Amino acid sequence: MNSIDDLKQGEKGAWVSILAYFVLAITKLVIAYAGNSEALRADGLNNSTDVIASVAILVGLRISRKPPDQDHRYGHYRAETIASLFAAFVMMAVGLQVVVNTFKKVMQNETVQPDMLTAWVALGAAAIMFIVYWYNLTLARKIKSGALYAAAQDNRSDALVSIGAFIGIIGAQFGLYWLDPFAGFIVGIIICKTAWDIFKDSSHALTDGFDEKQLEKIGRSIAKVTGVKKVEDVKGRIHGNQALIDITILVDPELNVEESHNITVRIEKLLAEKHNITYTHIHIEPFNGQKSSSK
Repeated sequence: MNSIDDLKQGEKGAWVSILAYFVLAITKLVIAYAGNSEALRADGLNNSTDVIASVAILVGLRISRKPPDQDHRYGHYRAETIASLFAAFVMMAVGLQVVVNTFKKVMQNETVQPDMLTAWVALGAAAIMFIVYWYNLTLARKIKSGALYAAAQDNRSDALVSIGAFIGIIGAQFGLYWLDPFAGFIVGIIICKTAWDIFKDSSHALTDGFDEKQLEKIGRSIAKVTGVKKVEDVKGRIHGNQALIDITILVDPELNVEESHNITVRIEKLLAEKHNITYTHIHIEPFNGQKSSSK
């Protein structure tokens, strides 16, 4: 499956999230209003932001599918990462709003006993989101999509949020009325934490950050390729669901162009089969027994 097909598959995950969030958001907000539950209301607002975030991810995946053009010779894959970043900002804004509002209610003791129906809605929503989480996580790992992986983590946090809302509502049934808005407060904290994690991963990718341990593994693999005298340098960066690797190797200076080229072919095959990396730029330098000054 090529990268374009992967992105098409990723769109299915985004659509699953959008549909689930849309239905759950409406259901939770209506039931929360009728049943006087701050925890379920916060949970519903959380899902409302998730609709926006999932739409952003869907748009990012669509843009990522565009072929390279005059201004984007490497393609548009980073649109996916930018979409994740946008989603993080939206989630953080709503999370802070939920935290402030529910904190005020707890401090001002504006609490009432919520209807038991709100608890069952929260529990059912948690079960649904765990199913969506499993689906998107499996798909994200299959196509190596950072945006869809972020969406899957959000799905999981939403399931946990709903469980928290359920616990808060149940506690209120036993006279602990403050537990319902307090659960809403915790929901807001979880939303902010999820937003921060997505922001951190997205900004790391956009600033050309790359897993150092993975680079070390790649370097060790290349060093074992026949014809490679030394691995001088290995760099990597992420473009959406694609890893771009730059490699400098030292080879026997007596090799002709074709022989040197065959070494790069072996390296490219190794990276594709062992590390699932298909975008590689390999620079060859002569090995003279001393460290090369060129990078």
